[in-house]
Amino acid sequence: MFDSLSDKILGSLKKIRGQDRITEDNIQEAIREIRMSLLEADVNFKVVKSFIDAVREKALGAGVLQGVSPAQQFVKIVHDELVRILGGQAVELNLKGDAAGKPAVIMMVGLQGAGKTTTSAKLALHIRQKYKKKPGLVPADVYRPAAIEQLKTLGASLSVPVFPSVASDKPESILERAYAWARENMVEVMILDTAGRSQIDEPLMEELSRLQKRAEPNEILLVADAMLGQQSVSVAEGFHGRLSLTGLVLTKVDGDARGGAALSIREATGIPVKFLGVGEKSDALEVFHPDRLASRILDMGDVLSLVERAQEVIDEKSAMESAKKIAKKQFTVEDFLAQMQMMKKMGGLGSILGMLPGMGQAMKQLKDQAAPDAEMKKIEAIIQSMTKAERHDHRILNGSRRARIARGSGTEVSDVNKFIKQFEQSQKMMAMLMKGGLPGMGGGGAMGKGFPRGPGGRGRFPF
Repeated sequence: MFDSLSDKILGSLKKIRGQDRITEDNIQEAIREIRMSLLEADVNFKVVKSFIDAVREKALGAGVLQGVSPAQQFVKIVHDELVRILGGQAVELNLKGDAAGKPAVIMMVGLQGAGKTTTSAKLALHIRQKYKKKPGLVPADVYRPAAIEQLKTLGASLSVPVFPSVASDKPESILERAYAWARENMVEVMILDTAGRSQIDEPLMEELSRLQKRAEPNEILLVADAMLGQQSVSVAEGFHGRLSLTGLVLTKVDGDARGGAALSIREATGIPVKFLGVGEKSDALEVFHPDRLASRILDMGDVLSLVERAQEVIDEKSAMESAKKIAKKQFTVEDFLAQMQMMKKMGGLGSILGMLPGMGQAMKQLKDQAAPDAEMKKIEAIIQSMTKAERHDHRILNGSRRARIARGSGTEVSDVNKFIKQFEQSQKMMAMLMKGGLPGMGGGGAMGKGFPRGPGGRGRFPF
């Protein structure tokens, strides 16, 4: 969602590259282009003005830091201001139950089509994985029977209990009976999926107000479609005026929205963004970290999110076994396939590279080459066409075997040869890394000291 905005801001920042110091003259063009980039991304004009004024004031008042170029110093100022308008830091969910054993309640609200029902299921999975609490889903959208059935299906797929609502019930009745159901099923967090409308109207807000008074929820989360742009800000203000929202979930962030909603909504409404919906899968819900998003926009990477994602996916025992095999030069094509499948669970190679400093722009410079994930699919097809014996010892691959593998994978023999050559090179490289790094890269393994370098050997910043 932020690719276009990122490209434009980074292009603007290059205007002050090579300057000896920050002055009003040499930042004027960069600031003007950043302003235009934000407005084109559909950021609220008041937020843009506040952001630009703060950047200009801090840039002109900044002292010269030894060892840091004016360009890098200016990027730091832009980064810090982006973090500020995005909310400063991640805000945790309040999931405290009361002394009587009543479960915590999260009330999900929003307009039709924003993704409340799927987000409710994603949130249940997140709560179970991160907070180690048992969630339960309560369908309360009695106007759309399909929503009730959808939530039951999603709950079953995730092994999350779902209250057996029926469309003929009233939402208030569903809520009252759901408390007894939660106690019977030892549910610690009840997620209430409420009705939506195509627009905010009085009957909807009246019903939600009644539910709020009865439920006394710990959290009231508005699920807003990031594709709406500025309209999502007015939707948030409308719901907040009646319900006192505690947080926002922006959905469809993986689409072609221009990013303005995410940059505007916290500053314009004062409501923290707590989650981003980044896909259709049940685990495609990210905790919103303002500092990490600001770093992604400026192509400074998001290594913390990458590490967290790796911790969720990578099995420590399997990783240790792979490391031992690499050290003993016993790493096989079968092991390589397992590593690829693990990488897919982390979002694919393209997603992983996008989280490394400077790699966003580097990947764009290589756009004429095959996309990394497309290349991985081809390699996976080649490996899947091998026999078990061939995967465990690729050295037995003669000409006829390679021709058979090419036919089975829908590729050319040259593709098979290319993969085998790359695999052998990878074996050697990994073995060298296990011994303490590649020649000429200095201490500390492959990364060397400090931050990874960007394209062309430059420092942390992409210019």
